[in-house]
Amino acid sequence: MLSTSTTESLPGMTVTSLILIIAIVVGALIGHFASFTGEWLGDQVDHTLLALVGLLFFGIRFNALFQAMRSLRFLVIALFANFVIVPLIGYGIASLFLSAHPLFVIGLVIYFMSPCTDWFLSFTRLSGGNVALGTMLIPVNMMVQLLLYPLFLHWFTQNTVQVEAGTVASSLLQWFLLPFLLALIVHNLLRQLLKPNWFERILEIADHATPWVTSLLVLQIFAGNIATILQHHTVFAWVLVAVFTFFLLTFLLGEGLSRLFRLRYPEHALLSMTIAARNAPMMLAVTMAVLPNQPLIYAALVIGMLVEFPHLTALRRLLLNARQRFSTSETSVVA
Repeated sequence: MLSTSTTESLPGMTVTSLILIIAIVVGALIGHFASFTGEWLGDQVDHTLLALVGLLFFGIRFNALFQAMRSLRFLVIALFANFVIVPLIGYGIASLFLSAHPLFVIGLVIYFMSPCTDWFLSFTRLSGGNVALGTMLIPVNMMVQLLLYPLFLHWFTQNTVQVEAGTVASSLLQWFLLPFLLALIVHNLLRQLLKPNWFERILEIADHATPWVTSLLVLQIFAGNIATILQHHTVFAWVLVAVFTFFLLTFLLGEGLSRLFRLRYPEHALLSMTIAARNAPMMLAVTMAVLPNQPLIYAALVIGMLVEFPHLTALRRLLLNARQRFSTSETSVVA
C-alpha cells in the first residue's frame, strides 16, 4: 500500500511504482560508489520516518469509522480474512520458501499481515467496487493492525531477533501514538478552520506526498545498507516467488469467501482488493522503529511493495471481467 488519492488513475500508480524503483537504484548506487554519502543518508532515516508517519495518519478520514457499524456483516468477514486467515497464509508461505533465511521470513510476514489503509481504495474504485464501504474499512484496518502488531511480532519472530515488550511499547508510543494524536488534532483543527474544498485539497496534497516520502525512505535504506543487502541478493528470487504465491492464494481466498457469503459484485471487488493490498509504508515505518538496524527485513518489505503494484493491476482486470460475466448472466435471467 502507498497512500494516494482515491481519484488516482492507473498511469499515476505506474509512476508511483517507477519512483520506488528509481529510489532503490539511486540509493544502491550512492551507497556503493559514495559510501560516506550513503551513511549520511542512512543516518537521516528518523526524520523521514517521522514525516511519513505524520502524513499517513493525517490523511486518514476518521469520520468514516462511525459509519462502519452499518455494514457489520461485511466488516466481520473482512476483518476475519485480513487478520486471521491472511496472516496464517503469509506465515506458511514465508516459512515454506525462506526457512533458511529467518530475517526475510520476518520481513515478509510483517508485510503479509497488514492490510492496506488507502491504496486499495483506488483499485476498488477502478474495479467498480464499493468505495463507500471501503472508506469505512480504512480507519478500522489502521487501528487493528497497529494493535495486533506486537502480538504478531511475538508469535512470528520465534527468537530470530530480540524483541522486548518494553521496547515495542515505548517505540509505538514515541513513533506512533504521539504522532497519531498530533495528526488527529491538526486534521480536525484544519477541518474546522478551512472551507471543505480547501481542506480536501490539503488531504489530497498529503496523499500525493506520501509516495515521495516513502521513496525517500527506501532510498535511504538502500544507500545506508547496500553492502549487507547485496550479500543476500540471491535470496530475492525466493522472496519474489513467495510474494507471487501469496497473491495467488489471497485471490483464491477472496473468490471463495465471496461465493460462500454470496456477496454482490461491488462487495466482492472490495473484499478482493482489501485482502490483496498490503500496508507496506506503514509497516516499514513501524518495523524500522521497533526493529532498528535490520536492513534485510526492510528489503523484504520493499520487494513486496514493488510486486504488489502489477498484481493489483492484474486483479483489477480479472474483477472487471468477472463483473462483465455477472452482468451478462443477470441480463440473460431477466430476458
